[in-house]
Formats: sequence, structure tokens, C-alpha cells
Amino acid sequence: MRPPDGQLADDAAIARLARAVLDCSLPKAQWTHEAHFALALWLARERPDCLEPDAIRAVITRYNEATLTPNSDSAGYHHTITLASLRGARACLAQAAPDAPLGAVLAGLMASPLGRSDWLLDYWSRPVLMSVEARRDWVEPDLAPLPF
Repeated sequence: MRPPDGQLADDAAIARLARAVLDCSLPKAQWTHEAHFALALWLARERPDCLEPDAIRAVITRYNEATLTPNSDSAGYHHTITLASLRGARACLAQAAPDAPLGAVLAGLMASPLGRSDWLLDYWSRPVLMSVEARRDWVEPDLAPLPF
């Protein structure tokens, strides 16, 4: 069951979600667009070692495997989407006060263009973004450069 909107409004809830992803206990239905960004913000602040490209790939593929989500050329982990989203989350965190609650940063992020599930299509055409190459490795935007 997906937590109702606003369930990730405080740092404790975000920390619980992040730890549940790391220990692969988060129910798949709770792995939402907002949850992806909540994890990214928490990792940026608490576990930046997990944000290196190979490390975040390992975190997400392990979680996907635990929730029976295949990591293939058409499903599961997507490297370009992950790295672009991490860049967006880090940019939002950098604009916030160093001690800003993550819940407030997440709320601001979700109210921004990044809160739209299709925000990446402002920068990548669908064929490029959904390509096997972009799923496996970083592919530069083909429509416009990322603003961060």
C-alpha cells in the first residue's frame, strides 16, 4: 500500500523509507516517484558514498531484485534516469539551508518541475531516454542540457 501524499513530510519518515530501500524491505507499491527523490535526498545528506554511479546502481538493482522487479533492457534499473534524478535532488538540496528539514526540501522538489513524473522529457526525447543504451549507461540529453 502506498503511503498517502504527505507521508514523507518529515525527516523521520524519509529516513525510514531510505533504510527500507537499503535493507530491501520497502514494499514495491511504496517505491513511487516521490520515494525515489526522498531516497536521493537522504542519501545525499546521510550516505553520499551510495550516490557514486556504481553504488547507486547496486542499491537499486538489489532492491529491484528483492521486490521481484527484473533489471533488464526493458525494465528495472535505468542509469540515465537515476543519475539525472540524483543531479536534480542534489541541486535542490544545495539550494536549501544546510540544516533544512529533508521533508521541506522534498516538498519543494515535488512542487517544482521535477515533481512531474515526465520531467525528463523536457531534456530527452522519449526514444533516446527509453533506449537500451540510456538504461545501461549515462546518455546526454538530446533536447536541452540539464539546468544542474
